[in-house]
Amino acid sequence: MSDPEPCRMKHTEDTEEQRDPMEVKEESEELSEVEEKHHEKPGEKPLSRSKTKKTFLKKRRAEKSTTCTQCGKSFMYKCHLEIHMRVHTGERPFTCDQCGKSFNQSSNLKDHTRIHTGEKRHACDQCGKSFIQRANLKVHMKIHTGEKPFKCDQCGKSFTNKKPLNVHMKIHTGEKPHTCDQCGKTFIGSSDLKRHLTVHTKQKPHSCSVCGKSFSRLGNLQRHQKIHTAVREYMCFECEKTFSTGSDLKLHERIHTGEKPYKCSHCDTRFSQSANLKTHEMIHTGEKPHTCDQCGKSFSIKSNLKRHMKIHAVEKPHDHSLKSR
Repeated sequence: MSDPEPCRMKHTEDTEEQRDPMEVKEESEELSEVEEKHHEKPGEKPLSRSKTKKTFLKKRRAEKSTTCTQCGKSFMYKCHLEIHMRVHTGERPFTCDQCGKSFNQSSNLKDHTRIHTGEKRHACDQCGKSFIQRANLKVHMKIHTGEKPFKCDQCGKSFTNKKPLNVHMKIHTGEKPHTCDQCGKTFIGSSDLKRHLTVHTKQKPHSCSVCGKSFSRLGNLQRHQKIHTAVREYMCFECEKTFSTGSDLKLHERIHTGEKPYKCSHCDTRFSQSANLKTHEMIHTGEKPHTCDQCGKSFSIKSNLKRHMKIHAVEKPHDHSLKSR
């Protein structure tokens, strides 16, 4: 299905019998005001009433024909109003023949089909990365400009666009809408849940080429590899301590600033790191997600489980003597 025909402004002269009496009355009152204003202007040649009325009605009806009756939004052309009305009616006449997804404009369908074709027309002139939509390129460009216009009013952290800010705000509200169907643990974002699921699948596809240690996430491997390369390019200006990542430096700087943006929803205790808040909240919830596979004992902190596991790893002397008999 194609877009509506090219915009054509048509203004038909309705008869008084066809039109709403209230509308006729409103037009008459507004026309009187226009005539008064016109005659008040000194030195201007007076227009005939018929000419004034014709000009006024043409302008008024043109404006009214391009204004949305649902929300009051106005448009320059009637065809733009017709497209806009689909927002209210829910009409989506343009359907993708690959996946069946529908859109209210043909231009949106064209953008969408590039997901299937892999076409990425909008390229960043700074790093060469390409995008399907121009809007995504605009968001990406903020990485290079450093622009972060969306700021959290709770802790001051800034973001390049609104979506990550909305996710971040859940840290402060305590909202965790994504639940693991394996253990019931809840998460702020869907990506956090996806990462967590690797705990249950035991998948660690990312291995260090130096020491062979494996990781479930590529980011963790990249952070680990800096141990071998000894690259610590981020330095604290307060104490000159160096760090391998910018995020580690940022966490460290809170020692000097005293900043504690993460507040417990149960007892008002504050923390400088979200991980410490999560661990603390388990005191209130009684959650113990780390379970020993030898004896079934559970722990709220993973390090406590590791320490506990040494009990099973160490063979007791009297057990050894019994086995040798």
